[in-house]
Amino acid sequence: MSITKRLARFFGQGVTEQKAVTLTSPEAYGLFAGLPVRSGLTVTSTTALRVPAVAAAVGLISEACGNLPFKLHDRDAREAQKDHAGYELIHGEANPWTSAEELREHLTRDALLTGHGFAQVARNGTGQPIELHRIDPGAVSVETDDYGEPSYRIRLKGGGDTVLPYTDVLHISTLDGVSPITHAKEAIGLALAAEQHLANWYSRSGRPGGYLSTPEKLGADEAVGILKAFQAGHTGEEAGRPALFDKGVTYHAVATSNTDAEFYTNRIEQIREIARAFRIPPSMIFELERGTWSNVEQMAQQFLTMTLRPWLKRWQAAYARVLLSPEERRALYIEAETKDLMTVDFAAQATAYSQYVAMRAMTPNEVRAGLNLPPMAGGDELVNPFTTSGTAPASNEENPDE
Repeated sequence: MSITKRLARFFGQGVTEQKAVTLTSPEAYGLFAGLPVRSGLTVTSTTALRVPAVAAAVGLISEACGNLPFKLHDRDAREAQKDHAGYELIHGEANPWTSAEELREHLTRDALLTGHGFAQVARNGTGQPIELHRIDPGAVSVETDDYGEPSYRIRLKGGGDTVLPYTDVLHISTLDGVSPITHAKEAIGLALAAEQHLANWYSRSGRPGGYLSTPEKLGADEAVGILKAFQAGHTGEEAGRPALFDKGVTYHAVATSNTDAEFYTNRIEQIREIARAFRIPPSMIFELERGTWSNVEQMAQQFLTMTLRPWLKRWQAAYARVLLSPEERRALYIEAETKDLMTVDFAAQATAYSQYVAMRAMTPNEVRAGLNLPPMAGGDELVNPFTTSGTAPASNEENPDE
């Protein structure tokens, strides 16, 4: 990067990159309100959330990233670095009015809906991070130099814009910077169309249409009057009432088609398509048609490994990039604790804790801390309480075979 561009970036100025964009290119999607699909509907982040499967998938991933605790540890001692300036920002409060959990949830939700989530890092006079503030993704444009180093042009509410370096912007994005809603717009549009079709179906009391016939030709006004009278008396809340026809009018019902009979199967398949787009096991968004007691637990583990872990890795890297200096990254690391998701029930948890204490991997007080209980006297020793002496037997150095 040239010294001129670096100085311009330092003073919050820069040159906006210009390039030709066609109306059919992916870059043009952000200029319009939504994405038209084959079903004739417009899919946006707002309309997509009207599909329960999309709302459940977005809420599941974003809330999981927000609720899991993040810690700052020393690489050698494995101890929490609570005195570091960044510890409070990832474990306590991002700013006085937003907790760290809320900020993670909001930015992950932004990334799922728009492809990107941003937060500005506020620093004190010595350069230490003191606060994190969410930025509306629509107000940010990412610019890169010849070497791929990103900078962020932010549109200010009062007018004008400013440019921030990558070290001052916490950036969370999807794999390719495109929202899953954009990739799955056809599936989501089909789900929206199915919802509308079902709503219209039940507005007619779940019955297909029909037609009226007469033995003689009627005038236009007379035919319209008969049709309006029939619709007013036998549709909506009036559906199912006895019909009385005059002038030889006959009602002919239309039978339900095979497509209508398979409508439930089509809706279930759309839920699975949306689950695939967000890389979520269908059982995690309550599609339990093929869920059993055994595979649901395996799907929960798959959600942690295949779906949630990549997002947590992105968060760990983004936190380290803006909260730790290059020297600190060699000595410290940021990690999300996932043990809460791996806890299945109290009996399994008690068995695991018992085995950890027996193998002297945990102390009784560490177990009590995991159960939110106060420490007890003598609970900081790594001993096996299931042996008579409380310590491991001494090895026989003279005869190792015995």
